[in-house]
Amino acid sequence: MNKEILYTGIQEFIHNNLDTDIVSVILKKSVFPNVTNKELAEQIEAKKKCAKKLPTWFKTKNIYYPNKLNIEQCSSEMAAGYKARIVSGKTLIDLTGGFGIDSYFFSKKIEQVFHCEIDGNLSQIAAHNFEILRAENIDVIQTNGIEYLTKSNQIYDWIYLDPSRRNDTKEKVFLLSDCTPNILIYIKSLFEKSNNILLKTSPLLDLSKGIEQLQCVKEIYIVAIKDEVKELLWVLNKEEQRGITIRTVNIKSDKEESFNFKWLDEQDTVSNIGPPLKYLYEPNAAILKSGAFKLISKCFKLDKLNEHSHLYTSNELVEFPGRKFKINGVYNYGKKELKSLNIKKANIATRNFPESVATIRRLLKIKDGGDDYLFFTKSSNERNIVLHCKKPPLKS
Repeated sequence: MNKEILYTGIQEFIHNNLDTDIVSVILKKSVFPNVTNKELAEQIEAKKKCAKKLPTWFKTKNIYYPNKLNIEQCSSEMAAGYKARIVSGKTLIDLTGGFGIDSYFFSKKIEQVFHCEIDGNLSQIAAHNFEILRAENIDVIQTNGIEYLTKSNQIYDWIYLDPSRRNDTKEKVFLLSDCTPNILIYIKSLFEKSNNILLKTSPLLDLSKGIEQLQCVKEIYIVAIKDEVKELLWVLNKEEQRGITIRTVNIKSDKEESFNFKWLDEQDTVSNIGPPLKYLYEPNAAILKSGAFKLISKCFKLDKLNEHSHLYTSNELVEFPGRKFKINGVYNYGKKELKSLNIKKANIATRNFPESVATIRRLLKIKDGGDDYLFFTKSSNERNIVLHCKKPPLKS
């Protein structure tokens, strides 16, 4: 960490060059004597990535930024803020502290947070930023979090860890055994230091596989932001569990869509299959990840178009955690039938359909966008169909 980057003139240069081409900054004649142009470029590039993802850091003066990979890998403020709602108590240890976004938000809920980070430079950066942000209840410890915890005599209310999902060649991985640290090796020793573990994994991890391997799962949180699954969070508790609760949330700019259920309830539910009615419903990304395809049908009293399509329908418009549409027409999949619609521009989606969106656009010469929505899917009798939809009025 080059502290001279924090000097006023250098900070002003970084701020004033956020829209400047990075290559041109690197190729400039040396701007400051004790700060390289490469360091300036790294600060500019990393700060730009924080504008939407980490607005508190972006708007705060004298924040020091790590390389852009650290910014890409850390939680967003929206995700970290939601995550902090899960924990409570007096002490939490973050074993994989990184840039410190999660630790910062945990510190708003927990009396004392311990931020462990093995990378000395990143640990120093986090410590500086916590001071700037006045997060005085975070202890920064430059160390291997697992080793520190093993040697510690303290018992914590919560242990949090976000294992690295990059292998030795910097390729992305998602299986628990491929991440660092491999929590499957350390679960027993972690439970000697706390009854509660909060684990962040790749959104790609299969829920059934994670439940099978971790064994002591109490809750799973599937967190989507603007309909993209960003975080998969596992609450582990060493007490015997009486059914795993799945909690899904889709965080939008103006509201949150939540749907919670018991893991085993989905297996015991049967959904009604029926033809397209007046309205169409598409679950949000968090629910699709959860696999609650039959429970959604039961809870909202909706018919499912096909066992494998995960699209739903009703005659009455209902509140729903996902997208809602008014069905204007139902058509067989064929070039002749669709040409009769005379649609030149539409939003296209496929569900359980043999052709890709790109292929459909090419065949039908339909541009992307507009107010029309075309869903290509299968009917209850496995026939390829197309649903022509519009967004319903706000009040019906």
